[in-house]
Amino acid sequence: MLLFLLVAAVFLACPEAASAQDPGRANGTVSTDDDDQDDQAGLWPEPRVMSKGIAFVARMLGESDDEPEDGFYPEFGNMITGAGWISIGPGYRHHVLKNRAIFDTSAALSWRGYKMAQARVEVPHLAGDRLGLGSQIMWQDFAQVNYFGLGIDSSLANQTNYRFQATDLLSYATVQANQWLSVGATVGFLHQPDVSRAGGWHIAHPDTQALFGEELAPGLTAQPSFVHTDLSLTVDTRNHPGHPTSGGVYRVAWESFTAPEAGVFSFHRYEAEAGQFIPLVRDTGLVALRAWTVFSDPAHGHTVPFYMLPSLGGQNTLRGYHDYRFHDRDLLAVSVESRWALTTHLDGAVFIDAGTVAPRLGDLDLSALKTSYGVGVRLHTRTRTLARVDLGISREGWRVLFKMNDPLALTRSAHRTIVAPFVP
Repeated sequence: MLLFLLVAAVFLACPEAASAQDPGRANGTVSTDDDDQDDQAGLWPEPRVMSKGIAFVARMLGESDDEPEDGFYPEFGNMITGAGWISIGPGYRHHVLKNRAIFDTSAALSWRGYKMAQARVEVPHLAGDRLGLGSQIMWQDFAQVNYFGLGIDSSLANQTNYRFQATDLLSYATVQANQWLSVGATVGFLHQPDVSRAGGWHIAHPDTQALFGEELAPGLTAQPSFVHTDLSLTVDTRNHPGHPTSGGVYRVAWESFTAPEAGVFSFHRYEAEAGQFIPLVRDTGLVALRAWTVFSDPAHGHTVPFYMLPSLGGQNTLRGYHDYRFHDRDLLAVSVESRWALTTHLDGAVFIDAGTVAPRLGDLDLSALKTSYGVGVRLHTRTRTLARVDLGISREGWRVLFKMNDPLALTRSAHRTIVAPFVP
């Protein structure tokens, strides 16, 4: 229902909307007056008012294969799993240094009272477009992050919440070897996170501090600052990262977290993830596949803070389970999703997710996989998912998710991702 309310709001905001039918254009493209005669994909004709509304949103968000234009824009991103159904705030970008650099700043407030603010400067086109450099500072305040304890057998009855506040300063670089291969590096400083009692307008679960101690939630009582670095290699052949309909993305990464004040929390992390989008019927149907694995490697006698442990559950993994449902040092997850065009800009989807966590690599047991399945709809432009609604079902019940991104977008591949808490 919220998805269709969003569509209705878009139509009301579009002064050119009309009630006539529009034959549209091929699946995933933005309808304009110039392409009204093109064939429309989908099981049903798309109303002209809907096509006009999508075109209006695409212009408002600055959708283009080129760089975004200067000026104000709505900030819908930079919020983590569990922030609520929607987050929004103001953003502003401006090219500086004779258009060689971009200054960008934004802030957002979510449905559940999560807050973030960031500012960055980026020089994206150095060495003949082969090198990009940037620096960012981000402040975050996440009011009610879930924690259930350690392991795949953690109890649903032990659901708790904690509040996580931190400021992260980082610099990053990307070397674009060719059109599809890139190498990335990041170095940053996460200033002493603050883990405290949950906040927000509705607290339904006990505080994590009231149920868990250091043994089951390492780092609960003392949070050091971290110097974090990462190196990654990415192969990306997707046609549109924000709304892929063909191609694939493959990424491996090494990450290091060093706590100078409390070395017991220093550790390394290794990640590998892959997504493939296979067209079944041109402009109409596809299968999307995702596989993801994470291994944590603390030195002997060291440990990983509970808020940095790999986790499963929520909007992108195990969609039938609560956000951050399962935590442990190592993780394995897979998803399969089939999408079919209902109209030019509205897809229906069916999906199945599976995953498990374990304290050691050798303990990842495929027989212990948790599974969820469900159905959903996706509203999109040619290159970007605007909104999605998923109904996920698992042994622990069912959940309705509303988000404004693609569920298999591999969001952790972005340099400006949030490093803590760990976000599935």
